[in-house]
Amino acid sequence: MTQVHGRVWRSGRPIDGFTFSAISDCLADAETLVWADIYDPDHQTLLELADELGLNTWAVEDAVAPKERTKASVYKSHTFFTVYAVDTLAPNASTASLLVKHRISAFVLPRGLITVRLPGLNGQAREFDIGEVSRRFDDLGGQEYGVGALVHGLLDVVVDGHFEAVEALDDAIEGLEDELFDERGPSRGLQRRTFQLRKDLVELRRVVLPTREVVSTIQHRRLDSRTSPELDPLYADLYDHVLRASEWTESLRDMVTTVFETHLSLQDARLNTVMKKLTGWAAIIAVPTAITGFYGQNVTYPGIDTVAGFVTSTVLIAVLVALLYVMFKRRDWL
Repeated sequence: MTQVHGRVWRSGRPIDGFTFSAISDCLADAETLVWADIYDPDHQTLLELADELGLNTWAVEDAVAPKERTKASVYKSHTFFTVYAVDTLAPNASTASLLVKHRISAFVLPRGLITVRLPGLNGQAREFDIGEVSRRFDDLGGQEYGVGALVHGLLDVVVDGHFEAVEALDDAIEGLEDELFDERGPSRGLQRRTFQLRKDLVELRRVVLPTREVVSTIQHRRLDSRTSPELDPLYADLYDHVLRASEWTESLRDMVTTVFETHLSLQDARLNTVMKKLTGWAAIIAVPTAITGFYGQNVTYPGIDTVAGFVTSTVLIAVLVALLYVMFKRRDWL
């Protein structure tokens, strides 16, 4: 069901009385800044809004199209971009994904921002905390800086979520590494969890890397003639955060690949150790088997049916078994 929330500022001060139908009137006022957030939008409603505000029709289609990629497009009257916010779930023993993605599209106008959000992906009920964007805008004193501060608040929350997701995956991979070298050996399902982490990293990479282009496009295009130059260092810092998240994601891909390959190598090493032990014990067991088999032959030989023959065979078995055990133990075969 479509939900619409919004805020309006006039002359740098918040005012009450936002109504969705009055967006065009607010945008026409040079002293007014408006933010409208549309959750789970109706397609026809968006088309009517696009016609009213002169939004690009293809951008509107992209805002509601399934599986739209992260991107930014600059049009004559506005800028459109799509980004994905990411939440992390608590790690558990299952092989379910640790990530929940939320798609956010935005139409950036000279004096307004219209955000379009779709229900959370991956079948999760958790939704993006749009209230945090509003709080950061207020903390920045964004009413003085125009729509650029609104966009910065939105992208800042999104990028912080990317950092938290990368950190959660990093911790999960470190947990796999610790489990690999546990004296009791890795638990069952480690290989499946490793594959799931690789899938999560691929999904996160598809979200994080294109965000660089979005931030760069917004950073190098003046959104509003009234935008304060004080926002420039904030956008530069935001771009730096995006780069760091991207580099961290790339390094984690190498780490999870190393974990997978190390797991296979350790499995081979453990198999070789087991085979060495089995071979050593088989050699030790073969000695008494051979001697008793020899004395069990149905032929006459010295010592048959005598106590001396029994003692001789027993001593020979004990000596040879002890000798082989000591030799194998020194060579770490047992």
